[in-house]
Amino acid sequence: MSKTITDLLATWHAFAVQHDYVLPPPHTGSPITFNRIVEDSRLVEVGDCFIARVRPYSNGHPFVLQALEKGAALVIAQAGQAGVPENHARVWTVPDTAMVETWLAAAWHDFPGQHLTVVGVTGTDGKTSVTNLVYEILIAAGHKTGMISTIKAVIGNREEPTGLHVSTPQAPETQAFLRKMVDDGCTHCVLESTSYGLAEYRADTAFYDVAVMTNVTHEHLDYHGSWENYLHAKGRLFELAERATVINGDDVSAEYLSQFEKPLQISYGMDNRWDIWANGVRFSAEKTTFNIEPLGIEIATPLVGRFNIYNMLAAAAAAHSLEIENKHIKRGIENVTLISGRMERIVMGQPFPVIVDFAHTPNALKRAIEAARSMTTGKIITVFGSAGRRDVEKRRMMAEISEQHANLTVLTAEDPRQEPLDDILGMMAEGCRKHGGKEGVTFWRIPDRGRAIYHALTCAGAHDLVLVCGKGHEQSMCFGTTEYDWDDRDATKAALKAFLAGQEMVDLGLPTY
Repeated sequence: MSKTITDLLATWHAFAVQHDYVLPPPHTGSPITFNRIVEDSRLVEVGDCFIARVRPYSNGHPFVLQALEKGAALVIAQAGQAGVPENHARVWTVPDTAMVETWLAAAWHDFPGQHLTVVGVTGTDGKTSVTNLVYEILIAAGHKTGMISTIKAVIGNREEPTGLHVSTPQAPETQAFLRKMVDDGCTHCVLESTSYGLAEYRADTAFYDVAVMTNVTHEHLDYHGSWENYLHAKGRLFELAERATVINGDDVSAEYLSQFEKPLQISYGMDNRWDIWANGVRFSAEKTTFNIEPLGIEIATPLVGRFNIYNMLAAAAAAHSLEIENKHIKRGIENVTLISGRMERIVMGQPFPVIVDFAHTPNALKRAIEAARSMTTGKIITVFGSAGRRDVEKRRMMAEISEQHANLTVLTAEDPRQEPLDDILGMMAEGCRKHGGKEGVTFWRIPDRGRAIYHALTCAGAHDLVLVCGKGHEQSMCFGTTEYDWDDRDATKAALKAFLAGQEMVDLGLPTY
C-alpha cells in the first residue's frame, strides 16, 4: 500500500480542523508517493519515507544522504540540523519530526484511536502489571479489548511481539496495532505509556480517554535530564486524557497531576483519604487478601507485595472511571494469577523459593525485596545488574538498597551495551560498601549472569529466597551492539538444574562465560 504526502496531509488537516487538534506544517513540494514510514536508515528500501529523528542517544540526520541514495522517495528532516541538503526535491524540512511522524502515522491508518476507548498507563514501576489488570477487567466486563505493553501487543485473540527493550512502540507501529484492533472489532485498548514515548509524542494520536499513574521515582534521568523533566513527561499523559485521570494519592506525583482538570479525577491509595483505598490487607507467602473500598470488593489473589495492592487499586480506579461493574472488577483482578516476569516463581524441586522479577529501578528493587520478605523467614539473596548507557546514578542506589534491605547481593551483567562491564560493577560495588558491605562476604561481583544466578543458589538454605531482578520477561541482553538471546527464567531453570545435579553452571551463550 502506498500513499502520497499530499493526501496524508489533507487527511491530517481535515481531522485536525474538525477536532481542534494541531495543524500540519506547510508543504509546498510535489505530491510524492511512498510505501511506508521508516526511522532507521539501515531499513530504508526504494520508495520509503525516511524520517530523521533527534534523540539524546541518536540523530538520524547524518544518514539523510544515505537514505536518499538507497532510494527513499521522501525524507522528512528537522529544521536546524546539519547534513541535510538544501532545496532537495525529495526532502521536506519541518519544525519537529517526532510530532509530524505521529500525525502522519495516524493519518496513514485513518486515525484508529478515535474509534477506541483508550486507557493509558504510565509510571516508573508497575505499568505492565496495571496494564494487564485493566485489560483483564475489561475482558471480564465483555468488552473486546486490545493491549500494548512492554511484554506484547494483544489484538483480539492473537498476540504480536513489540520488539526487544520496547515498551511504547514508535508511532507507526503503535498506529498499526490500533488499526488492527479496530479492524478486529475491538472497542477498548489499554496502552502502556512510557516517559520516552510520551516525550516523543509516540502515542499522542491514540486519543487517550483515561490516564493512570502508578508512581514517579528515580529512573531515566540520563534521558530527561532531571526528575522534574521526567515528571512532566509523565504528566503529558494527563494533558492528553480527555475523560478521566487516576492518581496515586500516596505518591509524590499526586499534587502535580491533580492540576490537570478533567471531567473525572479519581485518587487511590492505602487509606481512606483517597477515593479508592485498600482495607483489611493481609499478606501470606501464597496469597494476598484485601477489600477495595468504598466499592466493597473483596479480593483474594496470588499476586504478592504491597506494590501489587497499589497496582490493583489503580486498575480498579481506572475501571470505575469507565463505569465497569464491581463484579467485573473483582473477576478481572482475580483472573490475573501471573504477570510474565513479575515476581514469577521458578520451581524445579529446589528446597527454597526462587523468584524472577523485572525490578530494574531503585524503587522497584526495594519493593521486590519487601515482597520477598513476606514469602520467607530466611535470608533474601538478590541477583541484579544495571544497564550501560543509561541512568548512572541508579547503579549506586540499587546496590545500596540491596545491601540495606537484602541479606546477600550478587552483582552481575544487565545490558552493559558499549560500557565496560567492570566499570558498571565497580560503581555498584561502591554502593554496597557505602552501607557496610564486604566483598566476598555480603556481596559478590560475577560478570556472567548465568554464573551469578548459580552462585546465589549456592548461598541459599532451606528457608532462604533467591530474587533474580532486572530482566524479567525480556528476551535478550545487549553487549556492545549485539543482542544475545537471554531469558532470566530459562537461565534460572538452567542454573537450578545444574545446582540440583551437583554440576557446574553451563554456558548460556553470553560473552562473559
